[in-house]
Amino acid sequence: MSVQEMKPVKEGKVREIYDNGDSLIMTATDRISCFDVILKNEVTKKGTVLTQMSKFWFDMTEDILPNHMISVDVQDMPEYFRQDKFDGNSMLCKKLEMLPVECIVRGYITGSGWASYQMTGEVCGIKLPEGLRESDKLPEPIYTPSTKAEIGDHDENISYEESAAYLEKRFPGKGEEYASKLRDYTLALYKKCAEYALSRGIIIADTKFEFGLDEEGNIVIGDEMLTPDSSRFWPAEGYEPGHGQPSFDKQFARDWLKANTDHDWMLPQDIVDKTIAKYLQAYQLLTGKELA
Repeated sequence: MSVQEMKPVKEGKVREIYDNGDSLIMTATDRISCFDVILKNEVTKKGTVLTQMSKFWFDMTEDILPNHMISVDVQDMPEYFRQDKFDGNSMLCKKLEMLPVECIVRGYITGSGWASYQMTGEVCGIKLPEGLRESDKLPEPIYTPSTKAEIGDHDENISYEESAAYLEKRFPGKGEEYASKLRDYTLALYKKCAEYALSRGIIIADTKFEFGLDEEGNIVIGDEMLTPDSSRFWPAEGYEPGHGQPSFDKQFARDWLKANTDHDWMLPQDIVDKTIAKYLQAYQLLTGKELA
């Protein structure tokens, strides 16, 4: 008897989401996107790293707030998912009503934050001390939310006050409450996880979280959590402010694409190999074990 094929109800740049009735199945594929374009290569094992790393952080932060994870064991999923391509990179999740704000937290000044600080002394409207160097640790982590764009569009940075107004439009009477909870949860999650990561030799420079509401209206963390796709991870060894830092993510791929403009969105194999090696190294440092 053939197993009924299931089709994703939503496909992102990297993730595919399947409707499982009262739950969802999220599969992290081995696709890689840079500069909002899906490349022609696949990066083997990348999806498994993303899913297992999210599981690791979800387990660690249950004391701060609940998350959407039910299981990463394909035996708990419909039979269609019991094939190799789903094993390890799929997560059975609770259905949530996602809140339309990307919750970004920055502990170090880098990337677009650094560019903005050089021009205005501010990041997303937050005034920062004078004299910071690129990659400096900030006195306190800052919360800089953005709107969630559709694929192909760019997210837009907004202030905390704008996030409250934005949420109020969609959830009348709840805007301020949701905005303040998102900020407080984001900062609490970051502080706990960044401190842990530092003890394992990784600096989490910045990251983004996504939250949703469960059927009781509680705020729950959803999507992925603290992966190299949603965060900047730097090695603590050799960390030196004053310039950009090497990172455990797609930087190899991004740098190669920038340097080779006739790429047609295809990476050479050695760049793919270096990219996955970075993901695997980050996983091993953080969890203390090899990826199964």
